[in-house]
Amino acid sequence: MANTTSAKKATRKIARRTAVNKARRSRVRGFIRKVEEAIATGDVAVAAEALKAAQPEIHRAATKGVLHRNTASRKVSRLAARVKALSA
Repeated sequence: MANTTSAKKATRKIARRTAVNKARRSRVRGFIRKVEEAIATGDVAVAAEALKAAQPEIHRAATKGVLHRNTASRKVSRLAARVKALSA
């Protein structure tokens, strides 16, 4: 348990940050899930549209520090490859 005033403030700040990061991470997962569901149904147009919406959201999470840059790029790349394979 924090004893000093600064430590107490730090725990409050961490709690707020954690809540924001959880919301962002959850949002990203939702976008990824939509793309994967579209891929599972086999609908190329819906999958491409979902990927187009998910891509900036994933990269935004990386700029905010929720995901690592390389992780975000890898996720986008793999989703794009799966959508492309669907259309071929």
